[in-house]
Amino acid sequence: MDAGLIRDYLAEFSKRQPAGKPVPRQLEVALKEKFIISTVGPRRAGKTFYFLQLIDRVGKRDSLYLNFEDTRLLDTDFREIRALLRIFAELFGKYPKYIFLDEIQNVKRWESAVRELYDTFKYRIFVTGSSSKLLSKEISTQLRGRSLTYMFLPFSFSEFLESRSFRAEGLTKDEESLLKHLLKEYLEFGGFPDVALSEAKDKILKDYFDAILFKDVVERHNVRNLHLVNLIFKQMIGNFSKEFSVNAMYNNFKSQGVKASKDTIYRYLNFFEDSVSVFFLKRHSEKIRVKESWPRKVYLSDTGLSRVLKSSEDLGKLMENCVFLQLLRLKNDRPLMEIAYYKDSSGKEVDFVVKDGDEIEQLIQVTYASGFADVRKEEMANLADASKYLKCGNLKVVTWDCEGQKNVDGHPVEFIPLWKWLLGAAKERQK
Repeated sequence: MDAGLIRDYLAEFSKRQPAGKPVPRQLEVALKEKFIISTVGPRRAGKTFYFLQLIDRVGKRDSLYLNFEDTRLLDTDFREIRALLRIFAELFGKYPKYIFLDEIQNVKRWESAVRELYDTFKYRIFVTGSSSKLLSKEISTQLRGRSLTYMFLPFSFSEFLESRSFRAEGLTKDEESLLKHLLKEYLEFGGFPDVALSEAKDKILKDYFDAILFKDVVERHNVRNLHLVNLIFKQMIGNFSKEFSVNAMYNNFKSQGVKASKDTIYRYLNFFEDSVSVFFLKRHSEKIRVKESWPRKVYLSDTGLSRVLKSSEDLGKLMENCVFLQLLRLKNDRPLMEIAYYKDSSGKEVDFVVKDGDEIEQLIQVTYASGFADVRKEEMANLADASKYLKCGNLKVVTWDCEGQKNVDGHPVEFIPLWKWLLGAAKERQK
């Protein structure tokens, strides 16, 4: 550790101007709790800026902020974090009350240092990173119930509208048309803050694709087969909102003469999952073997990533991915909530099964439909069959522009436009 560089870093941060009034994020972390607060999400989702906003709330003079992607901190050893605190005290004449550790996954054995700091009972600790290893289920053994973990994703639709200064209340028909135009843009380019606020959207998204591939996967996990890992990432993006099978991928590679063992494919998929750039949704089943097996459905952390390989517009897939991400946001406030998809032995499928504890709360089907006539009978039949089998009467179809209620095989089904469902879910989080 170069103490001179650390002093330069801390002095520079002390002169940082307040974050101002950017787009308010809907995530409310438990600032008054004594737990370690961990926020996990894909790179460039806005985690760092969110930290800076929290620092402005609790007081910069009482806060130590360490960004472990800053070149001056890149080689920090976990044993040196206490030394960083002493340099802070030397510079400012006191120890901080709040410690913010950004991109903490870059420090090996970071959890040992964090646990040691926590056990002094002197500091409120916040960590953030773009690694799923920060999720509570992964670090529970090291931090032993000391942490509260939140998923931090790119802009939700309501945050995206806020970034455009668009108020979605008391809309006229003309304003509703403008809102739908913004929704299409949101689905196509996603909610990464810099993308939403920039004109160079495709260039930024390609840069994000490369950063995820090379920084979060290849460099972080020392991957040597660059050709294979690139193919796997592209296949996941090309198949988002669909079932994804390792066996099918293996056979596809084999037919193309690409050498890859199933174990290698599994390992690389885990690397991408660790980067929080993709999510693999499990199939609903009471049998552990079925639930933990493949295939699984793959979803992107932001629909904008699909632009990198986009050959044609598929609003239905984009809508489904968008609904998945909003359900994931709801889990921050409902920790017992579980999300899965349903598929029976004959192949009948429902997009989402939402559980609250042991109870199945809701079944959701997503379809690009502007009227009841556009809704495929097969989708409704699958929903009705799943309702009978899972004994769940709360059935919802998220559509593009179809609204109302209809009985399907004696089952009442609510049809709701995507924009209304997204904004309603956002309001539910704010209650």
